[in-house]
Amino acid sequence: MAVFARRSAQSVRSSAAVPPPEASPGSVHSAASLWADGFGRVGTRSLQVLAVLAVVAVCVLAVTQLTLIVIPVLIALVLAAAISPLVSFLRRKGLPRLVATWIALATLVVLLSGVLWLVVGAVVNQWGDLRDQALDGFDELQGSIQGLPFEITAEQIQSVQESVAGLLRSDAVGSGAIAGVSQTVDFVAGFFIMIVVLFFFLKDGPQLWEFLLRPYEGRRYERGKRIGNATVRTLGGYIRGTAIVAAVDAVAIGIGLAIVGVPLLLPLSVLVFLLAFIPLVGATVAGILAALVALVAVGPVEALVVVAIVVVVNQLEGDFLQPVVMGRTLRLHPLVILIALTAGTVLAGLTGAVLAVPIAASIWRAVQVWDGPDLPARFARKKRQEAV
Repeated sequence: MAVFARRSAQSVRSSAAVPPPEASPGSVHSAASLWADGFGRVGTRSLQVLAVLAVVAVCVLAVTQLTLIVIPVLIALVLAAAISPLVSFLRRKGLPRLVATWIALATLVVLLSGVLWLVVGAVVNQWGDLRDQALDGFDELQGSIQGLPFEITAEQIQSVQESVAGLLRSDAVGSGAIAGVSQTVDFVAGFFIMIVVLFFFLKDGPQLWEFLLRPYEGRRYERGKRIGNATVRTLGGYIRGTAIVAAVDAVAIGIGLAIVGVPLLLPLSVLVFLLAFIPLVGATVAGILAALVALVAVGPVEALVVVAIVVVVNQLEGDFLQPVVMGRTLRLHPLVILIALTAGTVLAGLTGAVLAVPIAASIWRAVQVWDGPDLPARFARKKRQEAV
């Protein structure tokens, strides 16, 4: 037994002295090369894209499930950015922050109440006449189209007519605006949430942003400050500029409609003002509606004059008024605006269509100041052109 024990100990020591087998360089290289070639890089990027899409999908799902909170907070943020210069002005005049906040909030409520009064008095009360005029104008337009040299089938005309009629029916509009007691309760709750959040944004907005930036230091803290300031300026400038442009459009087109003799002047002008907050699409819808009313009320020549007035006003607005009023607030490609409008409409309906573009503009502005006041993020920088 002693001999057997000594032999076992020697075998254990000899096995311990032998180093473990090393992995061959070829196997390590082959494993690494699976991710180093073209397919490996594509696989890595695909996994990263899938992870980002999963995070975006979760965020979108959360937004769609929490619209009662998200939408009022976003509206409050946009309105606070728009009226924050008034709070700053009152603060510079020596008023306490609380008093300045209440004055600014009361001013905003008065303005919104005036717009709501115009909408209810001019549009809602005359929506039946406006709808009938537009549908009659579409019927006349349908008869004119059938006499054109190129062929338009009756099925196509009927499909368009049903779509327009469904959009302009008062019951469809009413069901979209107030669909039962539950949605009315949601609207009231969302309105009060918006007012409360707006009050605290106006009163403690900079302090709230400073609280969110507490975990960051140095360059990251400065970046957060730049992004916050740029976002507030972009959102506020967009809302104030769009309101000015919308008011000018409504007055100019209203004067043109009065000269031509188009009836329902006030509701059409109010609709021009409201639809101006939806880029690209709003002006087109307002112009079509005004032309259809003019076609029935005064005739085809006058309807063409209305179309010309709308086109000229929109062209002057895009070439002269918007660059002066809005400056660099909104420098987005029309395709980006269209995608943002579509996404906002799908997620939150008409409210999403109004909020989508200023939010997209503020995100792009944040990218432009990511690495410095005039230094965009690396992926957004222009490529240097090499000298030939």
